[in-house]
Amino acid sequence: MTPPALRVDAAGERLRLLHVHAHPDDESSKGAATTARYVAEGVDVVVATCTGGERGSILNPAMDRPDVLANIASIRREEMDRARAILGITQVWLGWVDSGLPEGDPLPPLPEGCFGLMDVDEAALPLVRLIRELRPHVLTTYDENGGYPHPDHIMCHKISVAAATTAADPTAHPELGPAWQVQKLYYQLSFNRQRIEALDAAMTARGLESPYRERLAEWTPDPDHEARLTTKVPCAEYFAVRDRALLAHATQVDPEGPWFSVPLAVHEQAWPTEDWQLVRSEVPTELPEDDLFAGIAVPAADAGAVPAAAGTVQG
Repeated sequence: MTPPALRVDAAGERLRLLHVHAHPDDESSKGAATTARYVAEGVDVVVATCTGGERGSILNPAMDRPDVLANIASIRREEMDRARAILGITQVWLGWVDSGLPEGDPLPPLPEGCFGLMDVDEAALPLVRLIRELRPHVLTTYDENGGYPHPDHIMCHKISVAAATTAADPTAHPELGPAWQVQKLYYQLSFNRQRIEALDAAMTARGLESPYRERLAEWTPDPDHEARLTTKVPCAEYFAVRDRALLAHATQVDPEGPWFSVPLAVHEQAWPTEDWQLVRSEVPTELPEDDLFAGIAVPAADAGAVPAAAGTVQG
């Protein structure tokens, strides 16, 4: 059952949020508590997953088995089904093929036909169609470095920005539906040094061993990157939902790994937000923000009168 909308847009329509991610599991490791918060507030949240994660490594030792590796594509779809149910979202596969993460010096070429080698305009077309169908007020994606330099994350950034622009142009691909202007575009920046420093300090203050000490020692401070943070969404009460969604991706998440060595209470107290950069806005807003819908949302005078969620969007 869709929760009642606590807020709506100026026309009285339910708020709509589209996250664009590279692989299954990214929706749970990047901004998932923000997602859970908005779902609870009655926002229609859709995740567009660019690839099936077919070439992803198995990162959980307990799942590193020949039978899992042989069926990794179908298993990752099953994991996405479980995470989708936990988060309460609609999810759409854009249908592109995982590029894998090249390693070595020099790096090997990417596999033929993979997402990372596609023409940006061509790869963006399914997302243009989805934007025009869903009509999201807000779209989120990764920064120009992909959050980290995985070819699929970088391509995800490229097609997200291209699709948001194309979807708003009524002369571009009219066969994909009526033009729609996304009102706000954000980059997901939750993995920032300030946050890791806060978690490290909180663990140390409690006499606990921090899993971040070595990472911080090797992490060169980048004030320009830190200055990009414009929007911190309070969502600590949804960190437990985030973690359940993460664990649903059993091939990708080690429950004995560093992330889960930090108690949930430490995460909640040390850094109770997820962090974003506002890149484009068609509405007036003041920075810093604490809400992706700042400048868009108004209180729902009568939540019962707000139209119900549109239901599953077919990819």
